[in-house]
Amino acid sequence: MRNIALVTGADKGIGLQICRQLAQRGYIVILGTRDLANGRQAAASLADIGGDVRPCLIDLTRPETFTDVASLIEADYGRLDALINNAGIALDWEYQADSVPMELIRKTFDVNFFGMVHLTQLLLPLIRRSPAGRIVNQSSRLGSLTLHSTRGTDMDSLKAFAYDTSKTAINSFTVHLAYALRDTPIKVNSAHPGVIRTDINATVVRNANSATLLDTTEGARTAVELATLGVDGPTGGFFHRGERLPW
Repeated sequence: MRNIALVTGADKGIGLQICRQLAQRGYIVILGTRDLANGRQAAASLADIGGDVRPCLIDLTRPETFTDVASLIEADYGRLDALINNAGIALDWEYQADSVPMELIRKTFDVNFFGMVHLTQLLLPLIRRSPAGRIVNQSSRLGSLTLHSTRGTDMDSLKAFAYDTSKTAINSFTVHLAYALRDTPIKVNSAHPGVIRTDINATVVRNANSATLLDTTEGARTAVELATLGVDGPTGGFFHRGERLPW
C-alpha cells in the first residue's frame, strides 16, 4: 500500500524538493499550488524520478480549495498519510513591532496560521484513517521565543514581527495538536528547514553567515524526515536536521 502525502506551497523552492524526496521514497504526492499552471510545470519537472506527483489547487486564503482537495483525496485515495504544511509568506522584513502595519500582520496570519490550521482540521478525518498519520508544520527558528530573547546573537537583526510571530503561533499549534492526538498513531511536529536561498528568505540570507546556508535539497530534509517517522519517532517537537530546537 503506497503512502499518500499532501505538500502545500509546493510548486517551487523547498516545497518542490519535499515533493521530489517523498516521491523518491515511493509516496503518491499531491503538490499543492496557488496556480495550477505553475503546479503542472512543477509536477512535470519531477518526471525524471518516475514518481507519482499530482498538482492540486490549494490557496490558503480560499477555504473552498480546502474542501475541494479533501473531496479529491477522499474519492481517489480514502486517506491521507502525511500532511506537510509548507506554504507561507513573509511581508514585513523592513518593519519591527512598533511600526508593522496591521494589514501586513493580518495577511501574514491569514496564510501562515489561520489558513494552515483550517486546512489541517479539515483534513484530519482523512489523516485519522492512516495507520501512521504524520503532520509536519513548516516553522522557522525565527519562531523561537527562547532564541529571540537571547541577546547578542544573529537573531537581533532578524525581528520581522508578523512573520516571526506567525511561526511562534505555528509552534503552539504543533504542541496543542500533538496533545489532542496523543492517543492516536498520528505524530505532529514543527520543522525548521535552515537558512535557504529562496525568495521568501532574501533578507535572512543577506544577514546570514554564508557557511550556514543550505540549498533547497537540504532544506527539505527535515520536513521529509518528520513526514516519514517510524512508530518510535517523536511528536510535539521542534526539529532541524534531527536536533531539537528550543521553543
